[in-house]
Amino acid sequence: MDIRVGPSAVTPRLTAHFVPFLHKNIASGFESLILKSTIQFTTSARRDRGQMGSTLLAFDDIRERYRRDTEQLRQTYERTGDGTATIRRRTTIVDKIVTELWQRATGEETRTGVSLLALGGYGRKDLFPYSDVDLLFAFASDEVEKRTKDAARAVHQAMWDIGLRASPVYRTVKECGRFDRDNLEFTLATFDHRFLAGDFPLFLKLRQEVFPGVLLSDWNLITQKLGEIARARHARFGNTIFHLEPNLKDGPGGLRDYHLAPWFALLFHLKETRQWPKIRGERYSGAQGAEGDTSSAFDFLAATRCFLHFRHGRDDNTLDWQSQDEAAAGSVGLETRGSADPAYWMRTYYRHARAVYRRAGLLMEQAPAPVSFYKQFRRRRQPIAGTDFYLDQGRVDVGATLSQIQDTDGLLRVFAMMANHGYTLSQAAENCITDALPVLAIHLPEGPYLWNCLREVLLGPHAAHALRTMHTLGILEMLLPEFHGIDALVIRDSYHRYTVDEHTFLTIDNVHGLRRPMHEYEQRLSTLLPELERLDLLLLSLLLHDTGKARSTGDHTVLSVELSESFLARLDFDPEERETVRKLIRMHLEMSNALRRDIFDGDNVRMLADKVGSPQLLRMLTLMTYADIKAVHPDALTPWKAENLWQLYMSTANFMDRSVDEVRYHVDLDPTLLYRIGAMISGASAKKQQNQAEAIRRFLEGLPQRYLQTRLPEQIRNHFLMTTHLAEDPVQLELRPHRQLVELTVIAQDRSRLFADVAGALAAWGMNIVKADAFANDAGVIVDSFHFTDTFRTFELNPTEKDRFLHNVRDILAQRASVEQLLASRRGTNRGGVGKVATMPRLSFDSESSQQSTLLQVVAQDSPGLLRRIALVLHEHNCNIEVALIDTEGETAIDVFYLTLDGQKLDSAMQEKLATDMQAALEQTRPSM
Repeated sequence: MDIRVGPSAVTPRLTAHFVPFLHKNIASGFESLILKSTIQFTTSARRDRGQMGSTLLAFDDIRERYRRDTEQLRQTYERTGDGTATIRRRTTIVDKIVTELWQRATGEETRTGVSLLALGGYGRKDLFPYSDVDLLFAFASDEVEKRTKDAARAVHQAMWDIGLRASPVYRTVKECGRFDRDNLEFTLATFDHRFLAGDFPLFLKLRQEVFPGVLLSDWNLITQKLGEIARARHARFGNTIFHLEPNLKDGPGGLRDYHLAPWFALLFHLKETRQWPKIRGERYSGAQGAEGDTSSAFDFLAATRCFLHFRHGRDDNTLDWQSQDEAAAGSVGLETRGSADPAYWMRTYYRHARAVYRRAGLLMEQAPAPVSFYKQFRRRRQPIAGTDFYLDQGRVDVGATLSQIQDTDGLLRVFAMMANHGYTLSQAAENCITDALPVLAIHLPEGPYLWNCLREVLLGPHAAHALRTMHTLGILEMLLPEFHGIDALVIRDSYHRYTVDEHTFLTIDNVHGLRRPMHEYEQRLSTLLPELERLDLLLLSLLLHDTGKARSTGDHTVLSVELSESFLARLDFDPEERETVRKLIRMHLEMSNALRRDIFDGDNVRMLADKVGSPQLLRMLTLMTYADIKAVHPDALTPWKAENLWQLYMSTANFMDRSVDEVRYHVDLDPTLLYRIGAMISGASAKKQQNQAEAIRRFLEGLPQRYLQTRLPEQIRNHFLMTTHLAEDPVQLELRPHRQLVELTVIAQDRSRLFADVAGALAAWGMNIVKADAFANDAGVIVDSFHFTDTFRTFELNPTEKDRFLHNVRDILAQRASVEQLLASRRGTNRGGVGKVATMPRLSFDSESSQQSTLLQVVAQDSPGLLRRIALVLHEHNCNIEVALIDTEGETAIDVFYLTLDGQKLDSAMQEKLATDMQAALEQTRPSM
């Protein structure tokens, strides 16, 4: 912007020597004498050089009046707290001063050929206590400029000496009609202009012809540049409203963003009507688009900026930490008076800033973008199937004839598309959704359908973007009322950068970001993603993990679990899903706490492993901790801390693997579970309860802790009840669907080859074992679980086959039927395909990790009957399987067996012999590629 400010720029050299002294002695009478002498001297000098007229301005009375008016303005603001009224009053005060100075400088109020205009914030009557006063001296021609520029400069000089920060621009009408691409600031300043003094017909010419002509001649470029300037400004502030000490004017969600609405409204109005909007009171009609949900935001920001100006005595717009305390103490910008909590006051600020920032983003998306040769041939508007919406160049819009949205299902489908593809909503679509909220609230989905909709949003790579939009429009709180308590909630310290709701969205974004790792530690952590069985439950836990912070007292992890209960019930989750989410929320700080201690300390690792319980939960908790720490503030997760997190995960995972057969449950040491299982079995007499307690004790005694930590109490109870029927039937079976798999639980008295027979029976039926585990208690009762896929959909197509399957398995395990005969009869019917990637068999023994067993890890190409072949080799060498952990990753089987021989670890000779026979068995049955 071509602005010449400061007295030294507009007065001869002699005045420049006096000005600093004058500013320091603004109240002295001596200053008035010097200033008058200076003006008389410069006027005489101009006469001697042949310049026109005398420019003698006496303004002592104006300066004194301005001082009184400013003090009265401050007192009124402190009494009322009304920032909007304050900036209007200051505008009126300055208007009187400028017009009076102009009249004194020219000797007349309306001088032909020159017009004085207010621009920018002054032009829209938003003149804050210490803001610059932007002026335009517009001259009809070069001759008029030469004749009257001295008077204009005298006004400028006098304003500075009175105490006003004047920023004038001197332009002829011809210069005003040119668009300078390198000086867009001047063009933007003319968006808000008012007539102050001088030639009114000249002002009308500028308003009706010159300014519209400039904007229309380069409309696309100006509109694009307006968006680019805003984006560049946002980038300087990290594209976020969340700063410890935000800038109320230039920062995202600040006053500059607020004014984007009337500016874009003006540009589109000009394009449509080819004329400047009509004046309506204080604002032109196009500015009405800026009102609505952001009008209250402007009042709050205006009150706060006035507070900062008066507090600092200058144009300082940074809301520093101390200013936040003082603003809260005075309830600045709030409807209530008295003192407010600083965290509550900042929560109000963030809510307003969020509304303004979102409106700015929508406006910038509507700005025209440069069109490539290929884009112009793309289909611009496509209907979204099954909804009332359309897709238009990456934006979701509504039809012009749609009066109200009544389809909740279609609306949720749109948010799922946004999560998967990153689409945004148009302003029309947002308004339509907001208007329809009361109707949509009546038809809310529940149960599995609600979970399927939310699950699709959570799993999308742009989930955080979709959730933010749902949150802003009130959809998220409608589906999840428990989330409302953390809306814009501020944790006011120097560590937490973001509000709790934004922190929550960032945690979800951080998990999805691991699909595109940027750092070495992210590469490592990203390897855990494919190993998660339920990524959706992890993301849901993140969505709920801090909801308890809405309550001011108590442990927020416990409170978050309590708040999640009602939502999980509405989703109709099964007990296992609920327990997984509850555990993750309850323990989401455990790894962070462990990081504060020695991560290589065995006791620290053991304690964490005992709390987490299962490797699957450990993986989820590790990713949850990573996402949680990284979302606190941009520098919270240092490479060193990320490395420590990975080391802690590895140490804990290794401890779990090697101690699975060591850590066993003993009722005398911890009778809690005994009492809990007993309490779940009611209706028995006292004597029967006593006998039952002893039976429960025998069942639990000696079971590995891993079994207890990976099962719900209800499952353990059911397994115990199955053992009570072993006298009637020595083989107890339970078959149930488990997510996308089928789970078979076998409870029986241990015997040789039992594990191999179960694996063989499943293979004979064409079932593909994905994972399995085998445990035994001190009484020799085994609890084996096999998770498998029904490759040929036998159970789905023939439900009655389930009974025949169980009868067949029971006969094999009771040794009433031969598994070999069954396999022979089914041989050739298994249509297993050839694997895409060959996996060479690998064996590894480890006698160091466990104190009681030798670990055998088998990595091989997954194939039908693989687990049975492995189990048969172990049986042939008289190896006892203490614990078996079976897993499948893609087409690779990764099986770990804890083995003993006569109660001892395997010696090196046995390991060598076993390895030879196992390798031969695997090689013989390896599928040819």
